[in-house]
Amino acid sequence: MKKIQAQGVHHITLVGADRKTTIDFWEGVLGMPFIFDQPNLDNASESHLYFDPGDGRLITVFCDEGRTPDPRRTPTDPGCVHHLAFAVSAASFAQVADRLDARGIAHSGPKDRGFMDSIYFKDPLGLLIELACYRFEPPAGSRHAEVLMEAHKIRVARGDGHIQQEHLADAIEAIAERRNGSLSEDRGPRNPY
Repeated sequence: MKKIQAQGVHHITLVGADRKTTIDFWEGVLGMPFIFDQPNLDNASESHLYFDPGDGRLITVFCDEGRTPDPRRTPTDPGCVHHLAFAVSAASFAQVADRLDARGIAHSGPKDRGFMDSIYFKDPLGLLIELACYRFEPPAGSRHAEVLMEAHKIRVARGDGHIQQEHLADAIEAIAERRNGSLSEDRGPRNPY
């Protein structure tokens, strides 16, 4: 038996309400370009709208003009989606609360997650949306997941409760040291003063 190796998220498809609500939220609030639409090939009474979340992957939404938005929180039972998280830059994150406030959209306010900052709010259909901003950049040639896995190992070895800035800094240093050679015999920290 062999694994089926995934290589990333291809797309996420949501059940939406009407077309206008869908476009107004995904493009008009989150800035995801509406790139194409076509009929839902499994249900001709629905349209299938496609949005680019910024990384070339897709968020797609099945729409039906007979459905209206219901802002009640979507179910969080086992097997249900709890929330969707989207990456934003630090510059954008600093503006999120004000921009949600300007639209009258209730939100959690910024949350300190140790390795990232987050803010939560609901879409017009009650789905919880998170906008997240990493507090670090991985070394060249590395990914955020690699730094987080290394930081996790450091955190566990030290007996700390969750990933914090120090774990990230030490993880980045360890990854950079493994990736980048040096002619020095001793690469340890020194004080030249």
